[in-house]
Amino acid sequence: MLGHSHATSGALAWAGAAAALPLSVLTFPALQYGHLGTVDLLMGTFLTAGAALLPDADHPNGTISHVLGPISHAACKLISRVSGGHRHATHSLAFVALVAYGTWAGEHWLGRWFTLGLVFFLLALAVRSLNLCPPGEGPRSYFTVMVLAAAGTFAMDQWISDKPSWLPFSVGLGALAHLIGDCLTDRGCRLFWPFQIRTRIPIIDRTGNKLETWIISPLFTLGTLAVLWYTITHHP
Repeated sequence: MLGHSHATSGALAWAGAAAALPLSVLTFPALQYGHLGTVDLLMGTFLTAGAALLPDADHPNGTISHVLGPISHAACKLISRVSGGHRHATHSLAFVALVAYGTWAGEHWLGRWFTLGLVFFLLALAVRSLNLCPPGEGPRSYFTVMVLAAAGTFAMDQWISDKPSWLPFSVGLGALAHLIGDCLTDRGCRLFWPFQIRTRIPIIDRTGNKLETWIISPLFTLGTLAVLWYTITHHP
């Protein structure tokens, strides 16, 4: 799937999980608060959209590769070599668990600077994947991404806590939404890496085809807006 589709699927997954509070035991913030505040709900939407790009850190030519220019491109090339190539280690349930736990550990051991650094990176991914910056791979594109992500991080700094309990869930959920999306393609994913088994339900025969571009991605966007509106207007 395209980066835009992954981002919108992540946003929809977050909105749906928030609407389910406190019905689902998987949405662990309910265990503390019973619901998410409106500000946390909106912040989580953008951050989960960004997190839905994380599994493609193994793709040197993907959306995530160009989000911060040469820095992210070099990082993705390294991750691709270490993980075994595209749709291997980073497209597994083990990776979902790793990024969720890593977020929790970073919050608790490194503190606020880790939280804000992660917010900046996830916002940069969201800006890039949602096409809120000039197209292309040049400085004009990634400098715009950095400026918008920095502005968003400054705004969120006024609201987000040092250790938001919902952030590890947001990151893990975004990564999981990515895997589900890629399992809808013919190539599928090795969800149970390092085992060779591939999981696939080939609904999308080619990345970027008309079904994905004109139907699936717009439905994700409309669904996110509808669920957010319902959740906010029916806030207890």
